[in-house]
Amino acid sequence: MQAFVRQSPLRWLLPLIALVLVAYSAATLIRSKSVHAATTGPSFVEFESDQVRPLAKSPDGKTLFAANTPNGTLEIFDLTAGVPLLKYRVPVGLEPVAVAARTNSEVWVANHLSDSVSIVSLTGTPHVVRTLLVGDEPRDIVFAGTPLRAFITTAHRGQQRTGPSLANVPGAGDPQLTTPGIPRADVWVFDPANLDATTSASLGGIPLRILSFFTDTPRALAVSPDGNTVYVAGFKSGNQTTTIPQGRVCTGFQSKPCTFPDGSSSPGGNPGPATDHLGEPAPETGLIVKYNNATSHWEDELHRVWDASVRFSLPDSDVFAFDANTLTQTAAYAHVGTTLFNMATNPRTGVLYVSNTDAVNNVRFEGPGTFAGHTVQGHLAEARITVISGTAVTPRHLNKHINYTQLAGSAGFDPTAKLRSLSMPLDMAITADGKTLYVAAFGSSKVGVFDTAELQADTFDPVKSSANYIPVSGGGVAGLVLDEPRGLLYVMTRFDDAVKTVDLKSKSEISASALQNPESPSIVRGRPMLYDATQFSGNGEATCASCHIFGDMDDIAWDLGNPDAAVTTSPIPINFGLLIPFLVAANAGGITTPLNGSNIASDFHPMKGPFLTQTLRGMRYSGAMHWRGDRSTGIFGTAALDSNLSFLNFAGAFQGLIGSPDMPSQAQMQTFANFQLDVLPPPNPVRSLDNSLTASQKNGQAFYAGPRPSDGIVSAALDQLAGQASFTCNGCHTLNPANGNYGTAGNQSFEGFPQIVKIPHLRNAYARVGMFGNPALPFSDLADSGATGAQIRGFGFTGDGSVDTLYRFFNAAVFRPTANSGFPQKNTDAARRDMEQYILAFDTDLAPITGQQITLTNTNSVTAGARIDLLKQRAGAPFVSKSLNGAVTECDLVAQVVQNGHVTGYLYDPLAGDFMQDRSLGRISDAALRALAATPGQEVTYTAATPGSGRRLAFNNTEVQGRPRPR
Repeated sequence: MQAFVRQSPLRWLLPLIALVLVAYSAATLIRSKSVHAATTGPSFVEFESDQVRPLAKSPDGKTLFAANTPNGTLEIFDLTAGVPLLKYRVPVGLEPVAVAARTNSEVWVANHLSDSVSIVSLTGTPHVVRTLLVGDEPRDIVFAGTPLRAFITTAHRGQQRTGPSLANVPGAGDPQLTTPGIPRADVWVFDPANLDATTSASLGGIPLRILSFFTDTPRALAVSPDGNTVYVAGFKSGNQTTTIPQGRVCTGFQSKPCTFPDGSSSPGGNPGPATDHLGEPAPETGLIVKYNNATSHWEDELHRVWDASVRFSLPDSDVFAFDANTLTQTAAYAHVGTTLFNMATNPRTGVLYVSNTDAVNNVRFEGPGTFAGHTVQGHLAEARITVISGTAVTPRHLNKHINYTQLAGSAGFDPTAKLRSLSMPLDMAITADGKTLYVAAFGSSKVGVFDTAELQADTFDPVKSSANYIPVSGGGVAGLVLDEPRGLLYVMTRFDDAVKTVDLKSKSEISASALQNPESPSIVRGRPMLYDATQFSGNGEATCASCHIFGDMDDIAWDLGNPDAAVTTSPIPINFGLLIPFLVAANAGGITTPLNGSNIASDFHPMKGPFLTQTLRGMRYSGAMHWRGDRSTGIFGTAALDSNLSFLNFAGAFQGLIGSPDMPSQAQMQTFANFQLDVLPPPNPVRSLDNSLTASQKNGQAFYAGPRPSDGIVSAALDQLAGQASFTCNGCHTLNPANGNYGTAGNQSFEGFPQIVKIPHLRNAYARVGMFGNPALPFSDLADSGATGAQIRGFGFTGDGSVDTLYRFFNAAVFRPTANSGFPQKNTDAARRDMEQYILAFDTDLAPITGQQITLTNTNSVTAGARIDLLKQRAGAPFVSKSLNGAVTECDLVAQVVQNGHVTGYLYDPLAGDFMQDRSLGRISDAALRALAATPGQEVTYTAATPGSGRRLAFNNTEVQGRPRPR
C-alpha cells in the first residue's frame, strides 16, 4: 500500500490492528441493533466545489430542480403554488454542481467529485435510473442538436476516459499529460436515446465522441436559440501572461541589456525598485510579462520586449462554438477573460454573454504603493460580462464606477462605492424578449439587473443601475432561474445552502427553502470570509476568492511583494541550512546573486517576485503558508509549523491586497481558518481506481522512497561539520499520510534558487500541466526546448511557474547523477520520466476510488458486476489519512434502491460481506441486492463515499412528499 511508504513495520502494524478493532467494534454494535459507518472517518468532508448551474426548471414550468452540493442530493420542488414546495430528495453523486432537465420527467445531474452524471427519472418514485461515467470533474450539461444530444464538460483527464469500453470512441484514451500542444478542455457527447451507442449495455454509457478544445479545463456551456450551436468556455483560461525565469533576467536591477552564454540576450534587469523603502536590498527574481497583441511582443511593465526568453505562444482562446449536429468546431473567441464562469445566449438575437473576471497580475506589488509608485491593492480582477456578437468580443466592466487610484484611507476614497459593485459574477438568466439580463453576484449577496442594449453598448451607469439590483439574503448567489409567467426569480444561495424566491415586481424576497446541509456550523460561518465583498473589501469587487477561485488556484502567477514593508525573520528549519554560509562564501550554491537579497538565509524580504497562486485546500497539516512560508511570522505571532497561526497571519492581506479599510480581528480570522483548513483537495484523477501504480509510476516511487539521496553531497564528515548534507526525495518532500504530509513536512530548503522557499506539497501537480517550452536555464542541465508552438498555459512548475514540466525540473543541477547522489547514473533519463509519472499520480488525502459510482440496471449486470466488485474491494482496503481521522478504509460503499415507494439506502459491511439497513431493519446479501435491479424501477446505484460518511448518505439522505422517510 502506498499509504505506508517509508514507515517502519511497527508504524503501519499498529494502525492496522486499530482498524481491525474498530471494525470489530462496529460489527458488535450492529449486532446490538445500532448501525454505524464502516470506518471512523468524518461524517462529512468539505470540498468547496463550485456550483455551475445549480438550478433548473422543467420544460412545463411545474417543477424546480436544485443541486444540493454538500448533501449529494437533487432537491425537487413543486411550483404549483407559485413558491417552491419541496417534494422529493433524491441521492445522486458526490458534490453535484449542475442540473439540466431533458424532459418533464427526466433530469441530468453533473457530480463534480464522482466524475459522473446521474440520470434521474421522476416516473414513479424519483430515483437514479442510470449513471454515466465521464471525465474528471464534470461541471455543466446542456442538450442541443437534432436529434437531441447531451453535452457535458470535463477536464481532459480522469480514469474513465481510458476505460476499455471507450476504446473505439473518437477522442477517448490517453490524456497525454506530458505532450505539448494538447487541448485540455473536453466535452463528452451522448445520445440520450441510446446511452450505450451499441446493441449491448455498457459500464457507464458510451459517448458518441469526446470533443477537445484548445484551452484549459472547461466549466460552462450554452446553446444558441435555434439549438444547433453549442458554446463551451474554458474555466481558468489565462490572460497571455507568463514568468521570465530569474536566470533570463539581467542582474542588477538595470535597464541595460545583457547577453547569455547561448548568445541570446535580454533587455535588462528587474524593473525594481532594487530595495524596499528601508534600503534593504531585494532578491533577484523572475518577471511577469504579458503578450501585447497590438505589437505582437512579450512585454513587461516598461514595454521592454522579452521574445527571446519565451519559447511558446498563447492563443488565449477562451470560448469555442461547435455544431451540435456535425460535432465540429465552427469558431473560437479569444481574450474573453481570465476566469470564465458562466454563459447565456440572448433568445432573440443569439448574442452570447460570458460572466468572467479579468486578472491584472501583470501589475506588481500589494501595499499602499508609496515607495514603488504602483500597487495592485483592490484591483486584482475586474468583474465583467463579455459580449460575443458575430466575431466581435467586447468585455464590459460591471464596476466601471470604481476609482482604483483611490485606496482605502486616502482623502478621495469613496466608502459607498462598494454598495454599487458586483463581485464574482456567476450564473445568468435572461428574459424571453432578450431585453433584461439577471446576473448572480456570488460575492455581493445580490442579483445584478441589466438592460441588454445598454450592456452591449456599454452605456449603463453602475451608480444608477445599482438601484435596480436585487438584494438576496444568505449570500453566495450561485444560481438563477426565471419564472416569467409568475413574475418570479428562483435563486440558489450557497452560503446558507438555500433556494430563495424573489418577486420581480417588488424586487423582494418572498420565500426561502433551506436545504438539508451536513456542513458543520464552523464551515457555514467561515465561508463568507473567502468570498464576501460587502464586509472586508474596499470597493466591493476584490476578495480572497478573486485569486483563490473557490478556495483553489487561478492558474496564474502574481508579484505581490510589498516595497513599503520590511524584512522579517523566518523561524522555519532549513534543509541544508548549516551549509548555506559555506556555499555562499565559496560562491558554490548555484546562484550568482545574493541569497534572499542579503545572503542571510532566514530573511523574508518583502519584495519576493512572482509566485503562483497556491490552493487553499488541504492546508491543515502542511505547516507555514505562502511559497516561502513567510506567513509563519506576522500579525498574530510566530511559529515555524503552525498552520492555524500561519492562516491567521493572512489578516494583513485584507488591507494590503484586497483593499479593505479594516483588518479582520483574530476572532474573525479564526472563523475563516475553521472553515478553510477543513477543505480538502479531491482524489488524484491520474492514479488507478484500485490505488495501484503503473510500472513507470512504481519505478518513480521506488526512487522517491528509496535510500539513494537525490540532492546534496553524501559525506559523513560534512554531515558532522555542517549538518545533514544530502536528502532523499522523501527526505525533503515527506510523504507520511499518518501525519498529513503529502510532499511537505513544513521545512524550507536551499536548492540553488535566489530565495529560500518552503518545500511544497505535491498533491496537485497534475493540475499544473499545460505549459511546454523553456530556454536553457542556469539551474537545469536540460537544453533549450526550442519553439514549441501554441500552448494552453503560461505557467508551469516551481514557485514562480517558470519551469515548463516536471521532467525539466528533474534535470536540475542539484539532481545531477553522481556516484552516490542524484538520479541514477544508469538509465538516468528513464528514471526522470518515471519520477514525472509518479508525481502526476501522487498520493492525496483521499483514495482515488472516492466518489466513484455505478448504477446496476436490468441490462448491464455483466458489465457492471466487475465495477461493483471493485467498489466492494476498496471499501475493505486499509487506508491512512490524518484528515480522515487516521486509519480508515479507502471508502464507505453506499447502495440506494427504490423499495416500497421509497429510496432505501444500504451500507456495505466489509467484514460480513453484506449490506446493512438502518436501525437493524435487516441485512441483505450482495447477490440479493444485485438481484433487485432485475426489476425495472429498482435500479441500484452504488457510491464510494468518503470514509465515515456512509451512514449519513445511506440513511439520512432521502425525503418523500416533503416528509422524512418513516423509521
